[in-house]
Amino acid sequence: MKTEITNVSDTALWVATYRAHESKREDALFRDPLAESLAGEKGERIARSMKGSAYVSWSVIIRTYIIDAYILHLVSQGIDTVINLGAGLDTRPYRMNLPHSLHWIEVDFPHLIQMKEDHLREQKPHCHLERIPLDLSDRKARTQLFSRIQLQSKKILVLTEGVIPYLTEEQVAQLAEDIRLQDHFQFWIVDYYSPRMMQYMTNRRMKQLRNAPLQFRPSDWFSFFKDHGWQPKEIQYLGEVGDQIGRSMPTPWFFKIILFCIPAKRRSEHKQYLAYALLQPY
Repeated sequence: MKTEITNVSDTALWVATYRAHESKREDALFRDPLAESLAGEKGERIARSMKGSAYVSWSVIIRTYIIDAYILHLVSQGIDTVINLGAGLDTRPYRMNLPHSLHWIEVDFPHLIQMKEDHLREQKPHCHLERIPLDLSDRKARTQLFSRIQLQSKKILVLTEGVIPYLTEEQVAQLAEDIRLQDHFQFWIVDYYSPRMMQYMTNRRMKQLRNAPLQFRPSDWFSFFKDHGWQPKEIQYLGEVGDQIGRSMPTPWFFKIILFCIPAKRRSEHKQYLAYALLQPY
């Protein structure tokens, strides 16, 4: 089936669709009542067209659960500003119980920002929400934005949910360095893909994501961020968290047999292919 994804912005519709599906479950891990209208019919078409949709849906839901928990904990510890880079169709300022004093800044392509402004005009966020149209590949404009936010805030969290995999290693290195230069940028939530998972994603989704290719493939993820000034404060593996909350990874029956036959260490590694890390500066 021909992919419906024409550019990286379409992945926001894809992700929002899975959040909409989760919200309809009786045992939903979160409720996102705005996701369905934001994703629209195109989001549903994308989700139906993508292979491995059960696994992708599961990973979106578990990562959302993990990031929500990170944010609530850090806000309780005094974070006063959240910068959501590549925010896509995220609606956390509306659906989460956030303090009114929290400054939440969404940054994304101008057309996505305008789309959200149009769709959510009548909705009221729980915190102070600011949207900024900006191409994150414009390093000069990005640095100027970081400097402005640095002057306005004391304790800042940066969120890049589902963004890093679509960037080159050079782009991620520059972003890491630019964030690191700001003293008040104290935490960064970022995707972790093991080399094996990235290889799998590249091989399985190369054609479907040809218009939004996965590019970030460092040989050693931890060393890469260490070299650019960041270290994990905490890392939450989706496979492990899913087991803990009763939402285990969807696995075909034949693969379950394979897992049963391999050593326990290998089974454990299988659950650590994908994670979300909370980084802090060295």
